[in-house]
Amino acid sequence: MNSQNSRINNTKRIGIGLTFIIFPLIFVFAFGSHPNLLNPKILEPAELIQRAHNNFLLHFGHALVTLCTSLLIVAVLHFMNILKNTSNEWWGFIGGIIAILGALILAVDKGALCLTMSALDTVPENEFVKMMPGLLAMFGKQGWLVLLNAIVLLPVGFIIQTVGLLKSKSLAKWQSILFLIAMLFIGTPDGVEIINLTAAILMAIALIPYGVNLIRNK
Repeated sequence: MNSQNSRINNTKRIGIGLTFIIFPLIFVFAFGSHPNLLNPKILEPAELIQRAHNNFLLHFGHALVTLCTSLLIVAVLHFMNILKNTSNEWWGFIGGIIAILGALILAVDKGALCLTMSALDTVPENEFVKMMPGLLAMFGKQGWLVLLNAIVLLPVGFIIQTVGLLKSKSLAKWQSILFLIAMLFIGTPDGVEIINLTAAILMAIALIPYGVNLIRNK
């Protein structure tokens, strides 16, 4: 039984370690796949639609981010577990709940505004043009799509957890600070993804070594 428990714990540890390696790399790729990175400009709904139309690389990156939300929840739960039974447990718990809600909104956001675009790319161009009023309403976040603005809960939740990690010294100080900075800028609006990409790179620098150490059981 002890041997079986040990194998299970090792598998969990390696899986969590891989999570902290994979999800930052997905974010780096996804933000790096956006066009006009060096020409930042806040985009209007019509411009967002035009940018996404027939852009396979962008769709692929968004599909990866959609799947990545499950890894984000694993990371959130890991931080909650690290801070459990410490004086900073509430930072982990409250931040974790907020971040999980944000991760769910992220999945909805990519499904509603990104994966749907890949499907619409399969229709003839003259039919696609007829869909523009509906697409403008979608990308303008009309109706219940206004809830997508709650995507900001994801970085906010991670920021709260990171404060707990800093206070408890559960993560190396430099890693916590880099991750904190990354979360402050990762939610920059569409059109200025160069900032998001920079934040994702900082996140990768902070978390990938942590993931490697988990795998190595250090």
